[in-house]
Amino acid sequence: MDERSLLETFPNPHPSRDYFIEHRVREFTSLCPNTGQPDFGTMIVRYVAGELCVELKSLKLYLQTFRDKGIFYEDVTNVILDDLVGCCHPKWMAVRTIWSVRGGLETTITARHGQKPTM
Repeated sequence: MDERSLLETFPNPHPSRDYFIEHRVREFTSLCPNTGQPDFGTMIVRYVAGELCVELKSLKLYLQTFRDKGIFYEDVTNVILDDLVGCCHPKWMAVRTIWSVRGGLETTITARHGQKPTM
């Protein structure tokens, strides 16, 4: 199954107005591709919708598919951004992942799409 097919949208109720939508995922998990150990992080998806918004249950189910996937922090952040942009075509979007400390290092990755509106 292609995980992207889980993502659903609904019409933006106010497409003529730029406004920020922010989703926080406090229990995001994936697997380290080198060790197979779980990686834990917080993910923040922030966007200005175009004609479509991402539906939350579908977003939750999509994000859960990464639990068993061996993928580096940098890759998972960019893959999720690409999939969400392909799904809902926002005017602007940023995906930030903040990973739990491992070996004394805390890592934050931010990937962006489009020009952030000034508001």
